[in-house]
Amino acid sequence: MSAKKAPAKPSSTTNFETQLTELESIVEQLESGELPLEDALKVFEKGVKLSRQCQQLLSEAEQKVTILMDNQEQEFDAPDEA
Repeated sequence: MSAKKAPAKPSSTTNFETQLTELESIVEQLESGELPLEDALKVFEKGVKLSRQCQQLLSEAEQKVTILMDNQEQEFDAPDEA
């Protein structure tokens, strides 16, 4: 008796570059004007979701950079103990 493996789930956290590439592809599809209205709406909705995810990833990255820069400035501003 062999156990069947469940199909692998796609990673819920794809990287920014992958999402951006997919978003660019969606924009090209929509700009082509070749999609039927119903399909165009579905693709547009997916694009909006990707756009929001990309914005969230950028915001998180910006927060990390801000924290790192603040920490770096504190190290330079700390008085030397002699």
